[in-house]
Amino acid sequence: MSESGTVSFLPRRTGALATVIQPRDGDLRHWGESDQASEIGYVKSRLENYPYQQLTIEFDQHERILWYFMAPTDRPSTTVPLMRETRHLQSTIIDIFDQWSDPESQPIRFLVVGSRMPGIFNLGGDLELFAQLIRQRNRKALVDYARLAIEVVHANTTCLELPLITAAVVQGDALGGGFEAALSGNLIIAERSAKFGLPEVLFNLFPGMGAYSFLSRKIDPALAERMMLSGKIYSADELHDMGVIDVIAEDGAGEQTLYEYLIKHGRQFNAHRAIYDVRRRVNPVTFDEMSDITNIWVETALRLRDEDVHRMERLAAAQLRRWNRDK
Repeated sequence: MSESGTVSFLPRRTGALATVIQPRDGDLRHWGESDQASEIGYVKSRLENYPYQQLTIEFDQHERILWYFMAPTDRPSTTVPLMRETRHLQSTIIDIFDQWSDPESQPIRFLVVGSRMPGIFNLGGDLELFAQLIRQRNRKALVDYARLAIEVVHANTTCLELPLITAAVVQGDALGGGFEAALSGNLIIAERSAKFGLPEVLFNLFPGMGAYSFLSRKIDPALAERMMLSGKIYSADELHDMGVIDVIAEDGAGEQTLYEYLIKHGRQFNAHRAIYDVRRRVNPVTFDEMSDITNIWVETALRLRDEDVHRMERLAAAQLRRWNRDK
């Protein structure tokens, strides 16, 4: 058990699912005991109905926060199995809302992504797979990977077309596709030591699954391009100053900081969600836009030189060594 301020965090795990109980009087509405048991039972039954291997899922019944933590088994990257499980979770959430019968409440208010990899949020696209497919000239597999990736992040950036808020709590390094995953949410909370970057230019490629679309809607497009072409690693404080990151947390306090933020703004949930809806209406990120960009990404990947692919493989090997060392 860990406790800080008004929030108690009490995980009780059943397989991949942890139910977080928070017996607290606060700004957000609580249900009666019988209603609470019925609602938590319904959501739990849907989430426990799938054997997640790449994700750890936690559901906070009181604040209606569904956490999903990336915990890939093969590489510290955005692998196909990780994305497939995330898509399955997204579909399950949509089904939960579709079957929800109480018009006065909603089963989930916040959908939050985090990581269970020490020091790593996510190190980006599956470079080992990319190198293999490029050497094989396997255009179809590259297209399939890219399409699955944008299906995940586009669903997240549109909040699954549901009345909820999406967020990322970044603890550790978020590079390439990991950075894109964080950018796809409404809200980014990052611990102070977290690092962010788009290293694809180092092997003559570019981040093709959302970076340009998301960054150019947060900051000046020219600055977004400089970020992508520099390969520079940014601190959380730097990105907060630029307006990319919303909230800075002290190291080890990322999840706690999210709770504090939600409690502070609990009575303004409708206003915050409406602002995010307006943001999407004024400057939408469409699936067609993302799809067109991934087509450019695939063609660019297939034009890489042998030395570029070698650099990609060396970076993938270095990432794997780091992950194995820190596990």
